Amino acid sequence: MCMAKSAPHENPAPTLNVPFFWPVQLAADMVKQGLELAARNVRFAAEEERLRHGLAPRLATEHSVRLRLRTLTLCDYSATGAAGTPTLVIAPYAGHTSMIADYHDGQSLIQTLRANGVDHLFLTDWHSATADMKDLEVDQYLAGLLACIDDLGGHVNLVGLCQGGWMAAMLTARFPAKVAALVLAGAPVDTHAGNGPLLRMVRETPLAFYEDLVASGGGLMRGALMLAGWKNMHPGQHYIEEHIDLYEHIDDPVWLAKTESFERWYESTLDLPGRWYLQVIDQLFKRNLLARGEYSALGRTLDIGTIACPLYLLAGDRDDITPHEQAMATARLVGTPKHAIRARIVPGGHIGLFMGARTLKEAWPEIAAWIAGQDAHPRRAGRG
Repeated sequence: MCMAKSAPHENPAPTLNVPFFWPVQLAADMVKQGLELAARNVRFAAEEERLRHGLAPRLATEHSVRLRLRTLTLCDYSATGAAGTPTLVIAPYAGHTSMIADYHDGQSLIQTLRANGVDHLFLTDWHSATADMKDLEVDQYLAGLLACIDDLGGHVNLVGLCQGGWMAAMLTARFPAKVAALVLAGAPVDTHAGNGPLLRMVRETPLAFYEDLVASGGGLMRGALMLAGWKNMHPGQHYIEEHIDLYEHIDDPVWLAKTESFERWYESTLDLPGRWYLQVIDQLFKRNLLARGEYSALGRTLDIGTIACPLYLLAGDRDDITPHEQAMATARLVGTPKHAIRARIVPGGHIGLFMGARTLKEAWPEIAAWIAGQDAHPRRAGRG
């Protein structure tokens, strides 16, 4: 019987299927597992550093720049030849970038609006405040938004997300003739409605505490401090579970890609002007002046009741940042006829309102169709 010989350079593994060699096999396996474990740990450490510090935020969808102001860049997502009333999405200015509205290809509020009939579309991309901006107030930010509206022809639909929602409501109350339709998603207009953890925290914490935070930031409210505050609302999730999840999925490229998209937004923070921040904490969240009709902006006391345009309210049933009671309370403050108000509470929390796959698929197409339908049934927004 002819036996093929191994090539001289080959070193076939020994047959270790007899008890005498079991300790050798066990040692070899332990060495192999140790090396693999070490390599896994290195990958984990590198990805941890990348997720927390190495990913720059970026808007997911191609666009052009319409205006570049001190406080924001106005991004143009409009389709070629788009007509009709422009729609301006006012992203939150609350310590994170505007990527929340254009998060990920295939999972983007901007893309959802475009795909469902909102062709003339714009987004505020907020700038991080620098030291020379520490004394800017809410008025300067409203003035920047007003410049955007006027540059778009002076008559727009507004979509206000979270903190962008109360700014949209302020502008509509101050200049009702400039707003054709208003969408407020997770927007804290009546900040004393409901009983969420954020409301309790603001009520119980003296203003001096926030003043000290601003002073520690050299007159700015540092985004990193706010991020730490949000994480401390759910410490188990952010300081334990996230790291365990990363370690368990370190070899899963699909999971890593999704996580990197989220961290590209979540871990990238914006600094806010200290004066702006303290004004918001004191006048909006502590004293609730906007809902009470006592807030002054751009030289006038604002009356939410002057808002008479069609209104769409969106809230999450488990939102612990803007409880749905706050978001829905706006309906009783405005002058919009009841038949022109749409309201919807969807499953989920705060962030999911703007970038959650389920809400983007189930709620925002309806909102987009509602916005697009306003041009077919134009109405005056109210007195100017």
